[in-house]
Amino acid sequence: MKAMLIHKYGQKNVQLKNIPVPKVSNDDVLVEIHAASINPVDFKIRDGKLRPLIKYKMPLILGNDFSGTVIKTGKNVTKFKVGDPVYGRPRKSRIGTFAEYIAVHEDDIAIKPANLTFEEAAAVPLVGLTTYQAFHEILNLQPNDKILIQAGAGGIGTFAIQLAKEIGAYVATTASNAGKDLVESLGADKVINYREENFEEKLADYDYVYDTLGGDALINSFKILKPGGKIVSISDIPNARFGKENNYPFWKTIAFRLVSRKLTKLEKQYHVQYNFLFMKPSGEQLNKIKELIEAEKIKPLIDQIIPFEDTQKAMEYSESGRAKGKIVIKIK
Repeated sequence: MKAMLIHKYGQKNVQLKNIPVPKVSNDDVLVEIHAASINPVDFKIRDGKLRPLIKYKMPLILGNDFSGTVIKTGKNVTKFKVGDPVYGRPRKSRIGTFAEYIAVHEDDIAIKPANLTFEEAAAVPLVGLTTYQAFHEILNLQPNDKILIQAGAGGIGTFAIQLAKEIGAYVATTASNAGKDLVESLGADKVINYREENFEEKLADYDYVYDTLGGDALINSFKILKPGGKIVSISDIPNARFGKENNYPFWKTIAFRLVSRKLTKLEKQYHVQYNFLFMKPSGEQLNKIKELIEAEKIKPLIDQIIPFEDTQKAMEYSESGRAKGKIVIKIK
């Protein structure tokens, strides 16, 4: 099969290679991939920034979510059959969706939403699961809660605004003038033009922040929260709480504590809680997201669909930060 590979961390250009089709274990399904999407985590993996959390063997196929058709099932598989249209996010140790086929555990996928094309469905799993877990498992977002969603016009932001509004929250977001109409069409209640305004000077007494940027945007997010508020970040660094809750070794949890000392100090200063999220695959949650999509309460936003052979160009465009919504790679 054809696959897009890197041979070492820091390799900026993916290479198209022919490699064997993956073997199928008893609990796996083999999926012919029709489309995959690009996510910020792809660059972090490529550049080795996630090595403190997980190490990959090289060469490595990049790609973290997909849609496609089941073409083979392991002997223990009960949820799917050959011919089923599915979408999913493979577990972190088994990534590799920039390829023609993938073997994936049956618990990590779900039937594709019936009202989406394969390209549209491929845009959903990672951003959908990440946001679902942030809102329901960490923040416990409720109607009338006030939340700031950073970078509202991006791939994660466009999904997050819709899910937050479906829950009934009041949503502020950051966007440029070019993205303002888009985020308002998705339901954003307040839009901060990050090129002209500082959100920390415009917002106050918020319950939650969904941080997709890290860095200064995260640091300034502490300033807008009310006491008892929470931040969930998918872009900055883990802390000791993350290490303990995810059963990392003691020495690694201590390392997380040391590197996150500045954030811990801010937690105490503002009487709020900082949480780092490293999303977990879940076919069960994908089914819940599927129901929202089929009820037309959430729709994926796609900036471009790009041919498989142009994956490198797609990644460069994604990394530029200009995309409004998701960038999808059409494979089959």
